[in-house]
Amino acid sequence: MEFSKEQSIIEAMLFAAGREVSVKEIMNVLELGAEDIDKIILNMKTEYEARNSGIEIIKVNENYQLCTKKEYYEYIYPLFDNRAKPNISNAALETLAIIAYNPNITRSEIEAIRGVSTDGTVYKLLEFDLIEEAGKLDAPGRPTMYKVTNKFMKMFGISSLEELPELPRYKLDENEQIVIDDVMEAPMPAREDENIKNEENKV
Repeated sequence: MEFSKEQSIIEAMLFAAGREVSVKEIMNVLELGAEDIDKIILNMKTEYEARNSGIEIIKVNENYQLCTKKEYYEYIYPLFDNRAKPNISNAALETLAIIAYNPNITRSEIEAIRGVSTDGTVYKLLEFDLIEEAGKLDAPGRPTMYKVTNKFMKMFGISSLEELPELPRYKLDENEQIVIDDVMEAPMPAREDENIKNEENKV
Protein backbone atom coordinates (compact mmCIF):
# COMPACT_ATOMS: atom_id res chain seq x y z
CA MET A 1 0.00 0.00 0.00
CA GLU A 2 1.35 3.43 -0.93
CA PHE A 3 1.40 6.33 1.46
CA SER A 4 -1.44 8.79 1.06
CA LYS A 5 -0.68 12.50 0.90
CA GLU A 6 -1.84 12.90 4.51
CA GLN A 7 0.49 10.12 5.64
CA SER A 8 3.42 11.71 3.83
CA ILE A 9 2.68 15.09 5.41
CA ILE A 10 2.51 13.59 8.90
CA GLU A 11 5.74 11.66 8.32
CA ALA A 12 7.48 14.86 7.16
CA MET A 13 6.16 16.76 10.19
CA LEU A 14 7.34 14.14 12.67
CA PHE A 15 10.74 13.81 11.00
CA ALA A 16 11.35 17.55 10.77
CA ALA A 17 10.17 18.25 14.32
CA GLY A 18 12.50 15.72 15.94
CA ARG A 19 10.27 15.86 19.03
CA GLU A 20 6.81 14.93 20.18
CA VAL A 21 4.13 16.50 17.98
CA SER A 22 0.69 16.90 19.49
CA VAL A 23 -2.43 15.62 17.80
CA LYS A 24 -3.73 19.19 17.93
CA GLU A 25 -0.74 20.44 15.91
CA ILE A 26 -1.35 17.82 13.23
CA MET A 27 -5.07 18.60 13.21
CA ASN A 28 -4.35 22.29 12.61
CA VAL A 29 -2.13 21.50 9.63
CA LEU A 30 -4.31 18.88 7.95
CA GLU A 31 -7.66 20.30 9.11
CA LEU A 32 -8.79 16.83 10.16
CA GLY A 33 -10.32 15.50 13.37
CA ALA A 34 -8.39 13.66 16.08
CA GLU A 35 -10.03 10.34 15.19
CA ASP A 36 -8.96 10.68 11.55
CA ILE A 37 -5.39 11.52 12.61
CA ASP A 38 -5.24 8.45 14.85
CA LYS A 39 -6.47 6.21 12.01
CA ILE A 40 -3.93 7.61 9.55
CA ILE A 41 -1.05 7.11 11.99
CA LEU A 42 -2.25 3.59 12.80
CA ASN A 43 -2.03 2.81 9.05
CA MET A 44 1.46 4.30 8.99
CA LYS A 45 2.56 2.14 11.91
CA THR A 46 1.17 -0.95 10.18
CA GLU A 47 3.07 -0.14 6.98
CA TYR A 48 6.33 0.46 8.87
CA GLU A 49 5.95 -2.95 10.51
CA ALA A 50 5.09 -4.64 7.20
CA ARG A 51 8.32 -3.51 5.57
CA ASN A 52 10.40 -4.13 8.73
CA SER A 53 11.38 -0.48 8.91
CA GLY A 54 14.08 0.73 11.29
CA ILE A 55 11.80 3.52 12.49
CA GLU A 56 8.47 3.55 14.27
CA ILE A 57 5.90 6.01 15.53
CA ILE A 58 5.26 6.02 19.25
CA LYS A 59 2.43 7.69 21.14
CA VAL A 60 2.99 9.47 24.45
CA ASN A 61 -0.20 10.84 25.95
CA GLU A 62 -1.75 12.87 23.11
CA ASN A 63 1.53 13.25 21.20
CA TYR A 64 3.28 11.30 18.46
CA GLN A 65 6.99 11.00 17.74
CA LEU A 66 9.05 9.34 15.02
CA CYS A 67 11.78 7.19 16.61
CA THR A 68 14.29 4.50 15.78
CA LYS A 69 13.36 1.02 16.97
CA LYS A 70 14.94 0.07 20.28
CA GLU A 71 16.23 -3.24 18.87
CA TYR A 72 18.66 -1.26 16.71
CA TYR A 73 20.11 0.66 19.64
CA GLU A 74 23.45 -1.19 19.53
CA TYR A 75 23.98 0.01 15.94
CA ILE A 76 23.00 3.60 16.68
CA TYR A 77 24.59 4.41 20.02
CA PRO A 78 28.20 4.56 18.64
CA LEU A 79 27.11 7.68 16.74
CA PHE A 80 26.26 9.38 20.03
CA ASP A 81 28.60 7.72 22.51
CA ASN A 82 30.13 11.08 23.47
CA ARG A 83 26.89 12.29 24.95
CA ALA A 84 26.54 12.42 28.72
CA LYS A 85 24.71 9.35 29.95
CA PRO A 86 22.50 9.72 33.02
CA ASN A 87 23.58 7.63 35.98
CA ILE A 88 20.42 6.72 37.88
CA SER A 89 20.96 5.18 41.30
CA ASN A 90 18.68 2.65 42.98
CA ALA A 91 17.44 5.42 45.28
CA ALA A 92 16.54 7.53 42.24
CA LEU A 93 14.72 4.60 40.63
CA GLU A 94 12.74 4.03 43.82
CA THR A 95 11.78 7.70 43.97
CA LEU A 96 10.91 7.68 40.27
CA ALA A 97 8.62 4.68 40.74
CA ILE A 98 6.86 6.36 43.66
CA ILE A 99 6.20 9.48 41.59
CA ALA A 100 5.05 7.47 38.57
CA TYR A 101 2.48 5.55 40.61
CA ASN A 102 1.44 8.62 42.62
CA PRO A 103 1.16 11.63 40.27
CA ASN A 104 1.05 15.03 41.99
CA ILE A 105 2.91 13.74 45.03
CA THR A 106 4.90 16.07 47.29
CA ARG A 107 8.45 15.62 48.53
CA SER A 108 7.32 15.01 52.12
CA GLU A 109 4.95 12.28 50.91
CA ILE A 110 7.80 10.64 48.99
CA GLU A 111 9.96 10.76 52.12
CA ALA A 112 7.13 9.28 54.19
CA ILE A 113 7.07 6.28 51.84
CA ARG A 114 10.85 5.85 51.52
CA GLY A 115 11.72 6.81 55.09
CA VAL A 116 14.71 8.93 54.06
CA SER A 117 15.36 12.43 52.71
CA THR A 118 14.88 12.75 48.94
CA ASP A 119 16.14 16.29 48.28
CA GLY A 120 19.17 15.31 46.22
CA THR A 121 17.31 12.54 44.40
CA VAL A 122 14.44 14.82 43.36
CA TYR A 123 16.87 17.45 42.07
CA LYS A 124 18.72 14.80 40.04
CA LEU A 125 15.50 13.50 38.49
CA LEU A 126 14.50 17.07 37.62
CA GLU A 127 17.92 17.55 36.02
CA PHE A 128 17.46 14.41 33.92
CA ASP A 129 13.98 15.66 32.87
CA LEU A 130 12.37 12.48 34.16
CA ILE A 131 10.07 14.37 36.53
CA GLU A 132 8.61 17.87 36.56
CA GLU A 133 6.69 20.16 38.85
CA ALA A 134 2.93 19.63 38.78
CA GLY A 135 1.78 22.71 40.68
CA LYS A 136 1.36 23.48 44.36
CA LEU A 137 -0.65 21.49 46.90
CA ASP A 138 -3.42 23.50 48.54
CA ALA A 139 -2.05 22.99 52.05
CA PRO A 140 0.02 24.99 54.59
CA GLY A 141 3.32 25.99 52.99
CA ARG A 142 1.93 25.11 49.55
CA PRO A 143 4.47 22.32 48.88
CA THR A 144 5.44 21.53 45.29
CA MET A 145 3.91 18.44 43.69
CA TYR A 146 5.74 16.28 41.15
CA LYS A 147 4.83 14.01 38.24
CA VAL A 148 6.82 12.06 35.64
CA THR A 149 7.49 13.53 32.21
CA ASN A 150 6.89 12.26 28.70
CA LYS A 151 10.63 11.51 28.58
CA PHE A 152 10.09 9.01 31.40
CA MET A 153 7.32 7.29 29.46
CA LYS A 154 9.41 7.10 26.30
CA MET A 155 12.35 5.71 28.27
CA PHE A 156 10.20 2.94 29.74
CA GLY A 157 8.27 2.26 26.52
CA ILE A 158 4.79 3.24 27.63
CA SER A 159 2.33 5.68 26.07
CA SER A 160 0.46 6.54 29.28
CA LEU A 161 0.67 5.85 33.01
CA GLU A 162 -2.26 3.46 32.66
CA GLU A 163 0.20 0.99 31.10
CA LEU A 164 2.33 0.77 34.24
CA PRO A 165 2.30 -2.75 35.68
CA GLU A 166 -0.04 -3.23 38.62
CA LEU A 167 1.70 -3.08 41.98
CA PRO A 168 1.34 -5.99 44.43
CA ARG A 169 -1.09 -5.19 47.21
CA TYR A 170 0.01 -5.84 50.76
CA LYS A 171 -0.71 -5.59 54.43
CA LEU A 172 1.43 -5.65 57.59
CA ASP A 173 1.45 -8.69 59.84
CA GLU A 174 1.70 -8.67 63.64
CA ASN A 175 5.48 -8.15 63.37
CA GLU A 176 5.02 -5.09 61.14
CA GLN A 177 6.36 -7.07 58.18
CA ILE A 178 4.89 -6.69 54.69
CA VAL A 179 2.68 -9.57 53.55
CA ILE A 180 2.19 -9.49 49.76
CA ASP A 181 0.18 -12.71 49.38
CA ASP A 182 -2.90 -11.20 51.03
CA VAL A 183 -4.75 -8.80 48.75
CA MET A 184 -5.20 -5.46 50.45
CA GLU A 185 -5.01 -1.84 49.33
CA ALA A 186 -1.80 -0.09 50.29
CA PRO A 187 -2.75 3.29 51.80
CA MET A 188 -0.93 6.46 50.83
CA PRO A 189 0.38 8.59 53.71
CA ALA A 190 -2.23 11.15 54.74
CA ARG A 191 -1.51 14.63 53.47
CA GLU A 192 -1.08 17.47 55.92
CA ASP A 193 -4.25 19.21 54.75
CA GLU A 194 -6.21 15.99 55.22
CA ASN A 195 -4.86 15.61 58.75
CA ILE A 196 -5.97 19.13 59.56
CA LYS A 197 -9.48 18.41 58.28
CA ASN A 198 -9.61 15.23 60.36
CA GLU A 199 -8.59 17.12 63.47
CA GLU A 200 -11.22 19.77 62.77
CA ASN A 201 -13.88 17.06 62.43
CA LYS A 202 -12.95 15.68 65.85
CA VAL A 203 -13.58 19.05 67.53
